[in-house]
Amino acid sequence: MSNTAEKKRTSPLLLLIAGAILVILDQFTKYLAVSHLAGREARVLIPGILELRYLENNGAAFSMLQNQQWFFYILTAVFLIFAIWLMRKIPQNTSAFNPLLWSLAILCAGAVGNLIDRIMHRYVVDFIYFSVINFPIFNVADIYVTISVILLIILVLFHYKDTDLQKIFGRKNNADQKEDAQ
Repeated sequence: MSNTAEKKRTSPLLLLIAGAILVILDQFTKYLAVSHLAGREARVLIPGILELRYLENNGAAFSMLQNQQWFFYILTAVFLIFAIWLMRKIPQNTSAFNPLLWSLAILCAGAVGNLIDRIMHRYVVDFIYFSVINFPIFNVADIYVTISVILLIILVLFHYKDTDLQKIFGRKNNADQKEDAQ
């Protein structure tokens, strides 16, 4: 392959394997939290800053929408369908969209990790607590979701141009439509 050849996008199989590894890591950390934290006092890792504290969260972030499991099942399913559809729409002949693909894969891993908890337990296991700012207790899947959403925002606002996004969504701007009409 020559240096001038454009690299292709990340393989869907690689994204799937990476996503599965992230889900397994999330589930393993939750297993450890249940095994070592449930019914026990919080474990202080860094005094006044970071603790491991077990929580069974029946809602969403910040414990919103408590006991609305069907809402979360539907919302997660809709999101996963949209994410897979979007990943399939991304052009295959370029590596320019790899950051977007990886962000979506990580976001999907977080959604699936918490969905597994909701299906198996009817709650999500949370256990990481930043006491210094009294931040709500969260888990590894929540970290995936937060980081990937921040990355997606940065990519869409500052990295990709409108023309890049048009390649995915197939929409043309007014100038392109006028040019096509002539």
